[in-house]
Amino acid sequence: MPGESIFPALEPLLEQVSKPIQYVGGELNSTIKDWDCGGHGPDGEDLTVRWALMYPDAYEVGLPNQGVMILYEVLNEREDALAERTYAVWPDMEELMRAQGVPQFTVDNHRPVGDFDVLGVSFSTELGYTNLLTALDLAGIPLHAADRDESHPVVLIGGHAAFNPEPVADFIDAAVVGDGEEAVLAATDIITAWKGAGRPGGRDGLLRTLAETGGVYVPGLFAVEYLPDGRIRRVAPNASGIPWRVDKHTVMDLDAWPYPKQPLVPLAESVHERMSVEIFRGCTRGCRFCQAGMITRPVRERSITGIGEMVEKGLAATGFEEVGLLSLSSADHSEIGDVAKGLADRYEGTNTGLSLPSTRVDAFNIDLANELTRNGRRSGLTFAPEGGSERIRKVINKMVTEEDLIRTVSAAYGAGWRQVKLYFMCGLPTETDEDVLQIAEVAKRVIETGRQVAGHNDIRCTVSIGGFVPKPHTPFQWAAQLGAAETDARLGKLREAIRSDKRYGRSIGFRYHDGKPGVVEGLLSRGDRRVGRVIEQVWRDGGRFDGWSEHFSYERWMAAAERGFEGSGVDVGWYTTREREESEVLPWDHIDSGLDKEWLWQDWLDALDETEVEDCRWTPCFDCGVCPQMGTDIEIGPTGKTLLPLTVLGAGKELMVRRG
Repeated sequence: MPGESIFPALEPLLEQVSKPIQYVGGELNSTIKDWDCGGHGPDGEDLTVRWALMYPDAYEVGLPNQGVMILYEVLNEREDALAERTYAVWPDMEELMRAQGVPQFTVDNHRPVGDFDVLGVSFSTELGYTNLLTALDLAGIPLHAADRDESHPVVLIGGHAAFNPEPVADFIDAAVVGDGEEAVLAATDIITAWKGAGRPGGRDGLLRTLAETGGVYVPGLFAVEYLPDGRIRRVAPNASGIPWRVDKHTVMDLDAWPYPKQPLVPLAESVHERMSVEIFRGCTRGCRFCQAGMITRPVRERSITGIGEMVEKGLAATGFEEVGLLSLSSADHSEIGDVAKGLADRYEGTNTGLSLPSTRVDAFNIDLANELTRNGRRSGLTFAPEGGSERIRKVINKMVTEEDLIRTVSAAYGAGWRQVKLYFMCGLPTETDEDVLQIAEVAKRVIETGRQVAGHNDIRCTVSIGGFVPKPHTPFQWAAQLGAAETDARLGKLREAIRSDKRYGRSIGFRYHDGKPGVVEGLLSRGDRRVGRVIEQVWRDGGRFDGWSEHFSYERWMAAAERGFEGSGVDVGWYTTREREESEVLPWDHIDSGLDKEWLWQDWLDALDETEVEDCRWTPCFDCGVCPQMGTDIEIGPTGKTLLPLTVLGAGKELMVRRG
């Protein structure tokens, strides 16, 4: 029967695999709903809309993902819908499932993914594409959308990587870009109406209806034409009534969407053991390398009281002892000082700690840091200067001087911190060896400053380097990417510059990845539909979990690319190390992030001229296009509200809210 649990077949496999707990389900705050919760129409029509939500990585990475958690809760609040979760299975489980005929399943009620109406996949990184193919194949869903029929779920993707869905266009039925809360509910309404009307037009009819809204991209309803030199001539609808551009979804009032209200608590160890609250969405700092900041515009803050209520309810629902205040740049919230102080006041004397993600150097202050660590938890601080030299920071519009950094770390070391982590990138546009070697000099100054203000030598600084990958919908979408060999050579010089210094070298940790994964990520991030052949070949050759170093194989990807691109006139370098011209049609131009392409091009020219652009939250509009295009506006405080205190009755007793 559709929707029947396959756990009896799964259970004997659990004792044969690593971390079997990740497949069991039953987490605190998980939801089990009746398969037919939506009932039936007068003629027996099935009116329940069933979503299988997938984060295409291991359970330990996927379960804490806020996006999936929010959609899971939003959908399950509807009486006529149900949502269950599925994650990528490890190779040992995949092998057993294939041998025993066990299909891809949900962890909530162990139902076959192939029985659901929609398989919704959230891609935060392109390196999860091969895991999607594994899930499709295990679920009995044809890899290619063109081969699917009425018995198969609609495969719909979202997340940041969906802003260029072309590399996986052959494998998906649809894509949604932007905020998902309202989008999944709108899609559910359409599917419910389609079912109630007797499924007019069948599967194709449903996909056409979704595409006609202008907010869902259906690759099968678009055709791609190429120029003789391999560039794209155009991407255009192949049917009437389909909009030429697909709009981004934007939720404006975050206080109206206080999700997750009941955060999931993992059964197995996960990458984040905390309760997280998104305190604002979007960023207008204008860092030119940052896709997340560009595609999530405009800034929309959650109110201080909304944050406080989510923290209070989330802690009560989960039992976590750490609260992460999340956003792209959390210290930029217009009331972050009041938020941190209000929460620290509320939870003083409890075991509840507060944390911010990576903090901008120019947004950090000791008062804020002390509020966050009032309960005695003082771990390392992480700052992201991104570029080693002031010149390269002007190129990327990271308006932080070396003196800003030294002043900030001096305050931190002087206030008792012993460990600072600095994050940089290698391979940025116009970068030279000298720009990267400057990272070593910055780290040495940090150690020297720390020793001076602390009065002792027990000071550490860790330098972490990531390879720069140009991303769609950013000013650097036209940039040439640095090749793997060049990246490795540049980082080798930096490592030697750090280690050769006898005075400071031992106090500086150095972490980096080689340039090879970045090349593959670059191929996938700026690829077009022709890259799909490479992804499929890698998967058929055994590619899985490409975001994990122990599973990633650069050689496998390069061999697959050689076969997949044969006769096409393009290769890996064509997609990665080639600089684009202004007139080139980019594979994602039909996906509307709200950003004017002309503005992005001008910002690219400003980068080459080392011209900085201010944050439009505090300065006049720079006409990036988002607000008028999307009918939105920047939403920031101050609100003038304050957090009501919580009175702690005593150790082990509940927290009482003092109203009034």
